[in-house]
Amino acid sequence: MSVTDDRRFEILRAIVTDYVSTQEPVGSKNLVDRHKLGVSSATVRNDMAVLEAEGYIAQPHTSSGRVPTDKGYRLFVDRISEVKPLSPAERRAILSVLDSGVDLDDVLRRSVKLLAQLTRQVAIIQYPVLSAATVRHLEVVSLSPSRLLLVVITDNGRVEQRMVTLSCDIDEQDSSRLRDMFSTALHGQRLEAASAAVAELANQAPDDIRQHVVRVATVLVETLVERGDDRLILGGTSNLARSASDFTPLLGGMDSVLEALEEQVVVLKLLAHTQQVGGVTVQIGEETQTENLRGTAVVSTGYGASGTVFGGVGVLGPTRMDYPGTIASVAAVAKYVGEVLAER
Repeated sequence: MSVTDDRRFEILRAIVTDYVSTQEPVGSKNLVDRHKLGVSSATVRNDMAVLEAEGYIAQPHTSSGRVPTDKGYRLFVDRISEVKPLSPAERRAILSVLDSGVDLDDVLRRSVKLLAQLTRQVAIIQYPVLSAATVRHLEVVSLSPSRLLLVVITDNGRVEQRMVTLSCDIDEQDSSRLRDMFSTALHGQRLEAASAAVAELANQAPDDIRQHVVRVATVLVETLVERGDDRLILGGTSNLARSASDFTPLLGGMDSVLEALEEQVVVLKLLAHTQQVGGVTVQIGEETQTENLRGTAVVSTGYGASGTVFGGVGVLGPTRMDYPGTIASVAAVAKYVGEVLAER
């Protein structure tokens, strides 16, 4: 970029920084007073006029200062060279909070609560996607002569429990045979392949326990198929109240944002843009492709381990957002959620 373009971007950066901090339109005099731009007030006014003509900033009211547009935020985010690093103490605190989780649900709840506190936005995390998981362990527990408990544990920390009622009683020896058969067939299998392996096992079962194998296989196949419920946890929704003035009636107001958040399909679509661990995605305004969220920005990434994405995590808030700090917080929480779940 030319020297002039670089200078104008520095002015845009200063406008974004001041507006995010004060929520007040930014005038040329304040820019000169607050920032060492190295140019005259006349040059700043001229550059602001060019930025406005090109759609990067706008004047909300006559005689007021300027505010960034979605296009301006987009350029700012695309050219962020330094994301605010979290301090070692902050990183230790994140890991300590998440590592204290007693199970998957607890870890995910802690994650959204922590991320909402760090960013002062609405935090969202997706439950681990079963289809991307591998079976780590299968346990078959005999509860009574005719009832079994199946426990499937995946490598992303998800635990699925199902009750199986048999058509007739089963002794402990045959129960152990079932456990060995299904454990051998499922161990280390990706869930897409696991369903097929279970179905094949039913076809090859010994005659004396075939009916038990078929019943267990039926329940397991239903368990291994991706579920559409309980897929998301949200935290910090009350943080929207602090930014109520950002959601103007022209954009549908805060009520429209809350309505969108209630639709899991909408939120899942936003997280679907994140397909890899470590890469943070920022969707601003109309980039969300959701009418009710035109006044918001979504910062998200994938969490997982060893290159496998377990699910998505991110925050949603007004476009007037501390993007460098938010990006750093989302990336850090995602990193540690993946590590904690992979070790369980």
